[in-house]
Amino acid sequence: MSTVHPMMSPAEFTAALRGLSPRYWGTHPFHQRMHAGELNEHELKLWAANRWYYQCVLPRKDAAIISNCPVPEIRRQWLDRIVYHDGPAEGEGGIERWLHLCAAVGLTREEVVDERHVAPGVRFAVDAYVTFARTRPWVEAIASGLTEMFAGHLMQRRVTDVLAGYPWIARDDLAYFTNRIDKVSGEGRDTLDIVVRHCVDREQQEKALSALSFKCDVLWSMLDAVERAAAKE
Repeated sequence: MSTVHPMMSPAEFTAALRGLSPRYWGTHPFHQRMHAGELNEHELKLWAANRWYYQCVLPRKDAAIISNCPVPEIRRQWLDRIVYHDGPAEGEGGIERWLHLCAAVGLTREEVVDERHVAPGVRFAVDAYVTFARTRPWVEAIASGLTEMFAGHLMQRRVTDVLAGYPWIARDDLAYFTNRIDKVSGEGRDTLDIVVRHCVDREQQEKALSALSFKCDVLWSMLDAVERAAAKE
C-alpha cells in the first residue's frame, strides 16, 4: 500500500526546491576549471559555441510555456523573457550579447550561428529541454527554469574569475553576464512565487521538483558533452 504524503508548506516546498542547488552546473568539473583559469582557448571556444545553442532556443522554450499557459497574468509576465533574449530590435538582447562574447574568445559570427561546433550531446540535451517545455504542463515547464535561483551568484563569480584568468577577455565582452546578474535574480524570485502558488497539491509539488531536477540534468549533460568534445580534438 502506497503512502500518501501531505502537501508541503510553502516554506518546506521552497526549501526542497532550493535543496537541489548542489546539482546545478556550477559544480561541474568543466566550470570549476573555467573559474580556476585552466581552460585553453580551444576549450573556451567550444564552451561558448555550444552554450550559444542553449541561448538561442530559450525564446522558443518560453514561447512554448506561454502557448500552454491559460493564465493571462503569467503569459504577460513571461513575454518579457522572450523580448529579453531576442531583444526589442535586431542587434539587441541577450542572444546578441552572447554572440559578442563568442567573438571575444575568437569565434566568427558565422561559425557560431551555423552551429558547426555544437556537440551531438549538447544538441540532444537542449532539444529535450524545449520538448519538455512544449509537452509538459505549464507549471512543470516553469518549475524547470528555477535554476535561475542558483544562477546569480555563479554569474557574479564568473565575471571576476574570467577577467582574472583570461586576460584577453575584457569586461565589456562579458556584458551577457553583467547585464543578466540582477535580471536573473528577479526572474528567480518571480518564478519561485509562481511555482509555489500554482502547485496546489503534493503531486504537483513533486512534479515541480522532478522538473527542476531534469533541468539540472540537462545543464550537466551539456557540459559533459563539451568536455568530451574538447578531449577529442
